Amino acid sequence: MRRHLRAEWTKLRTVADTGRLLTAVVALSVAVSAAAAATVSCPPAGCAYDAVKISLMGVQVAQAAVVILAVLAVGGEYGTGMIRLTLAAMPRRTAVLAAKAAVVTGLTLVSGSVAVLGSLLAGRLILPGNGFVPAHGQPPLSLADGPTLRAVAGSVLYLALIALLGLGVGMVLRDSAAALGVVFGLLYVPAVVPALVADPDWQRLLWQVSPMNAGLAVQATTSLSTLPLGPWAGLGVTACWAAVALLCGGLVLRLRDA
Repeated sequence: MRRHLRAEWTKLRTVADTGRLLTAVVALSVAVSAAAAATVSCPPAGCAYDAVKISLMGVQVAQAAVVILAVLAVGGEYGTGMIRLTLAAMPRRTAVLAAKAAVVTGLTLVSGSVAVLGSLLAGRLILPGNGFVPAHGQPPLSLADGPTLRAVAGSVLYLALIALLGLGVGMVLRDSAAALGVVFGLLYVPAVVPALVADPDWQRLLWQVSPMNAGLAVQATTSLSTLPLGPWAGLGVTACWAAVALLCGGLVLRLRDA
C-alpha cells in the first residue's frame, strides 16, 4: 500500500486544482459561517438559536468543494486515460481505490479541520456583538463544552464522508460532470424535499434518509429531542451512503475494463 499511497498522493499533489479546492473549503466555510453569524441576533429576553450550528453553517456550502475534489480525483484520470497507466503499474484495483480514498480523506480531514475551527472562531468573535452573551443565556463558544466539541469533530467527519461518497460515485460513473450532478442531487435535493411534503411521517422519513440532513444533525447542540435522528445516528446515515458508494465503485472498478 505504501507504493499505492505515494502514487495517489503524487497525482493529487501535482494537480493545480487540488490546492485551490482545499483553499475553497476553508474560505467558503469561514465566509458563510461569518455571514450567518452576522445576520442573527439574540435579544435580552433570550433566543432559541443554536449558536454552534449557526457558526458551522458554512459546512453546507464548503462540502461542494469537497465533492469536486473527490470526483476529480477519479474523473480526471478517466477523462485523460491515465487510469490505464495506473492500473498497468498497479494491477491490484482494490488497493488503488483504497489508496485514493485514503489520500482524499486525509486531505479533506486536514482542510476540514481548519475550515470548521475557523468557522467556530468566526462565530465566537461575531455572535457576542449580536446579543449571544451569558446574560442572554448564550455562553461563549468553546471546545471545552462537550456538545460543541462533538459538533466540531462531527462536522469534520461529515466532510470526510462526503468526500468518500463523491469518490465512490465518481468511480461508478467515470465521468466528472455526471458524478457531480448525481452527488449534488443526493445532497441538496433530499434536503429540500421534506419541506415540500405535507405528511409529517413522510417528512420525518425523508429527513432521516437524506445524507445531508441526517449527517448535519451532528452539529446540533440544543433541542436534540426534536430531531428525527440523534447526532451520531444521523452521521451514521451519511456513513452508510458513503460505504454503499465506495462498495459499488469498487465492484465497477474490478468488473469493468478501464
